Amino acid sequence: MKVDPIRSKIMRAVPRKDSVPEIRVRKVLHRLGLRFRLHRVDLPGTPDVVLPRHRAAIFVHGCFWHRHPNCAKATTPKQRAEFWHAKFGSNIARDARNVDLLEKAGWRVLTVWECEAADTGRLERIFRKYFKIYDGRDFRTAVKNTRRKSLRTP
Repeated sequence: MKVDPIRSKIMRAVPRKDSVPEIRVRKVLHRLGLRFRLHRVDLPGTPDVVLPRHRAAIFVHGCFWHRHPNCAKATTPKQRAEFWHAKFGSNIARDARNVDLLEKAGWRVLTVWECEAADTGRLERIFRKYFKIYDGRDFRTAVKNTRRKSLRTP
């Protein structure tokens, strides 16, 4: 079966790294004071964002490619439907395998979907809860600073 050259050109233009949703996630993390590494190839699945201090890996998944359940962006093309079903099935299986490998290695894994990344306020609330951030600081840092201040003599 011949592939449409226009469709092929469109699909090649989809970025693998530094997509708009990924950049939004990184900006929110940075704003919260979290420092991270990008695309660690030594970890299963090459997570988009890795926070070594928190032993956390974040995948920013496109709703179309990774089949976000109940999302309007997770449509299936009508042409070559069998190919797409197989492709999407292998993507889902690979994602699950990578999450499993990371969790077995002691990493916490968070998946952020493309449609969720559009609401940066919601992302910030999710990250604050996930990483236990209060007032822009990590809880451990806040407790540590409180203890340090209480030990000072006037």
